[in-house]
Amino acid sequence: MRSGKFVLMDFDGVVADSQVLAYSVAQTICRHVTREVHDRAFEGNINMTDHDHRKADHGPECNHGLHWWDVYTPRFAEVKPFDGAREMLESVSHEYGIIVVSSTVSNLIDGFLKEYDMSDFILEVMGNDVHKLKTEKIRMAMEKHGATVNECVFVTDTLGDMREAKEHEMGAIGCSWGYHPRSALEKGIPFRIVDSPAELPDAVDDYFARI
Repeated sequence: MRSGKFVLMDFDGVVADSQVLAYSVAQTICRHVTREVHDRAFEGNINMTDHDHRKADHGPECNHGLHWWDVYTPRFAEVKPFDGAREMLESVSHEYGIIVVSSTVSNLIDGFLKEYDMSDFILEVMGNDVHKLKTEKIRMAMEKHGATVNECVFVTDTLGDMREAKEHEMGAIGCSWGYHPRSALEKGIPFRIVDSPAELPDAVDDYFARI
């Protein structure tokens, strides 16, 4: 039986190994995007990032007029789950309700979860089509499920997500196998940083035990 507590979980970089594809798409649109620039975009909300490189006229070598999802969606089949992601979700779901809060659109996430037999572990998916801001999706999730901040934790691989969770005074657990390295995640002052999906269920248990 679930405890009535909720794990708000990012998708890309936590469940889905999508970083290589995301960077490839970014370079398809603008060849001047470096890995450093791409990673830094996730230090805030990716939808709100000011992509200065796309404002410049780089000539025919770049495709600034392309829409991100028009390039990303046809290639999404390249994305696979991290090793141990399914087992991680199954274990966490036994005790907590998992709500995916992501900047990827919901239909891609839903299809991915079904393809890799993970749908039964997820209570709800809140993608980019639900709202652009994760602060707002966090608020919506708590309101819908009648949860307080102390009954939720945010699990993510980016500093930007931690900053959005902090706006609600919600604790976070960092995952070092995703977009941001440990050094960046530490800036968000998470409850803990875990280095493999197998470590996450215990970290979630410990978080709620100390609230």
